[in-house]
Parts: sequence; C-alpha cells; structure tokens
Amino acid sequence: MRKKLRVAVLMGGNSSEYEISLISGKEVLANLPEKYIDIPIVIPKYGSQWLEKLLKAEVDICFIAMHGPFGEDGKIQGLLDTLGIKYTGSKVAASAIGMDKILFRKMMKVENLPIPEYTVVDKKTKKINLGQFGKPPYFVKPYDQGSSVGASIVKKSKDLEEALKLAFSFSDKALVDEYLKGMEVTCSVLGNEDARALPVIEIIPKKGDFFDYESKYTESGSDEIVPARISSRLTKVVQELSIKVHKAIGARGFSRVDFILKENKYPIILEINTIPGLTPMSLLPKAARESGLSYSQLLDKIIRYSIYE
Repeated sequence: MRKKLRVAVLMGGNSSEYEISLISGKEVLANLPEKYIDIPIVIPKYGSQWLEKLLKAEVDICFIAMHGPFGEDGKIQGLLDTLGIKYTGSKVAASAIGMDKILFRKMMKVENLPIPEYTVVDKKTKKINLGQFGKPPYFVKPYDQGSSVGASIVKKSKDLEEALKLAFSFSDKALVDEYLKGMEVTCSVLGNEDARALPVIEIIPKKGDFFDYESKYTESGSDEIVPARISSRLTKVVQELSIKVHKAIGARGFSRVDFILKENKYPIILEINTIPGLTPMSLLPKAARESGLSYSQLLDKIIRYSIYE
C-alpha cells in the first residue's frame, strides 16, 4: 500500500498579510484530501523556532499558504530549495518577478503584453514625472505588496503626497499608474507547461472605489460574478493573456492574473498573484468551483503539479 504523503501547510510569516495567510492556511488544512497527512506550521512574524518543527516533521512537500513578502516573493521558496524540500507553487525567480511589480511590468513590456502607463517614485528622491498622465486621477501603490495593501486612488493633485506617504509606509518605491476606467476582472490559471485558464470572474467593489483590502476580505465587500458578464470573444482574450503571463514569468502550479477592461473592451494587465488567496472568500476557489473542481480537488491538483512537474 502506498504511504500517505506528509504535507506541511505553511502559514503566517513576516508580512502585512499575516492574518489573511492564517485564514488561507486553516482553509487548506480543513480541505486537504484524506490521502495526505497534514502538518500545520505557523510561521511567526519573528523568530525561527518553526524551522526546527518543519525539519523534524520529515515532510514530503510544503503547501505554501503565505501571501505578500517572505511568502510570495521567493524568500521562503529559496529557503526550502536550500533545505531540499519540495513545495507548491512557483519557484524563486517566478515568485520574485510576480511580487516585484516594476520588474513584472518590464517583463510584460518585453513580451509585448498590455500594461498601464506608469511611473516609479523612489522614497529617497521623491522625484515624480507625470508628464504622460496629465491631470488626476492616478492609482498609487507600493511596488512589492499584495492584496492592495497601501494602494489608493488620487482624485486631486493635492492628495498625491498623502497617497505616496501611504505607499512608502510599506515599500521604498511606489508605482503611479494612469487611472483606467472599466470593469475589473481576474482569471486564474492551473498547470505548468500545460496551463489552462479557469472561468473569468467579474469584480464589483462595494466597500471602496476599487478592489482594495477591505473589499477583498470583508464579507459582502464586493460582488464577484462567475463567469464574468463579458462576451465569449473577450473571455477568450482574457484567458489567453492570463496563460501567456503565467508562462512568461515561469509560474508553476497556479496563479491569478488581474485586469482592468479599459472602456470595458480592452484587457490591461495589472499584476499576477503567484499565491492567490485561499480563504473562503477568495477568487481562485470560486473559479475552480465554477469549472467543476471542489476545493479539495483544487488542492490535490496544486500539490500534484509540484510533485510530478
């Protein structure tokens, strides 16, 4: 009889998304198929005691249910590579590119994929070049955070300084994007070289002007319509772009790509999430369910994509 694989579920970490990661981790533990032995590992914001527990557990693979810096940026992946422990999701390079929005945008430009007009502002110099934008509104966010942490819309020029101050409280660089008007949609991708796109989800924020942290993680914070109310042609374009983004950065197993449909017609790529949320309110499980995959089946696929790559 084949032995059950021992799966350590890593959650927490030194990140502004610590609490969300705990919710994702608990949801993974509650839905992990019975053919696996689950080992919960909570990584505190500070300290390394958890590492001894992980090494003693003799796990076959780590399921990384961590979001934001340390969990999604390649750091935990690099540590696990050094220890010779397999893990779910993207490897070091793809994780780092996905988290670094400046590097990601540069790669999208090389790949000739549609991105917003943007400029980078450094915390030290605070030099801003808004020549290509004209008057507000603008969209401001830290360059290396997830879950819309530190992001805001600038509606008047006098509010730009405050928006940058918020972004700089999380990162040493900020992106100032052109403000794109249109429907927000997102598309999850499963697989490696054989990647396939799941149904597109339409997002209607209710708590704010965009899909911010509160809209994402507060109950009734947004309406999420699956499948999105767009044409089959536009759906196909969004799905094909999502697969291209997934493959361009070398993502593995699963990802989610966020878009604005400019004028509700033209998909503009905002970012990729290499470890999308796995909470009960998260978008990847909803898209998987629409495609006929239960949460447990989704987790099983994510693990299998990493073990049998």
